[in-house]
Amino acid sequence: MLPHWLLCYSGLFSKIFKMDKISKHITYKEATKSYTATKFNIDNTPDSKTIKRMKKVANKIFEPLRTFYKVPIAVVSFYRSPKLNDKIGGSDSSQHVTGEAIDIDADVYGSITNKQIFDFILHSTKFDQLISEFPDDKGEPEWVHVSYDYNEDNRHEILVAYKENGYTKYRYYENI
Repeated sequence: MLPHWLLCYSGLFSKIFKMDKISKHITYKEATKSYTATKFNIDNTPDSKTIKRMKKVANKIFEPLRTFYKVPIAVVSFYRSPKLNDKIGGSDSSQHVTGEAIDIDADVYGSITNKQIFDFILHSTKFDQLISEFPDDKGEPEWVHVSYDYNEDNRHEILVAYKENGYTKYRYYENI
């Protein structure tokens, strides 16, 4: 049993730093979870500056999406520490490392499609980069990557990820 003072302190810490939620529908645990980090004992704890960025992405992109569709939407990747990003082979300039990017997947719950997520973000939010990740022949992405620049210097770059000769490549999205 933990001492009473420690229980009080941990509850106070959570209230002061609001580490339980990144936004209304994204928990801190959900935003930082990584099977790779767990498997390789990699610390995936964001600092306070990164948490501020994560909250902005969540509130500018994810929450409007979640509110519009009124269904659960899975966060499959949000924050990645530099060490974790390196381990999974992420880009050196990945906005996941700064807390400014989120990967979301409607297929987990099945109430809406990833194409609906992509289209909503494209037409209803401001964003830095939006990527349709490995879409099928009908344009349905495997998941959706979206980023939001904390300083609001958003490029509005729209890409499609695809595989060529075993490598991931990107092309500009043309179907606006």
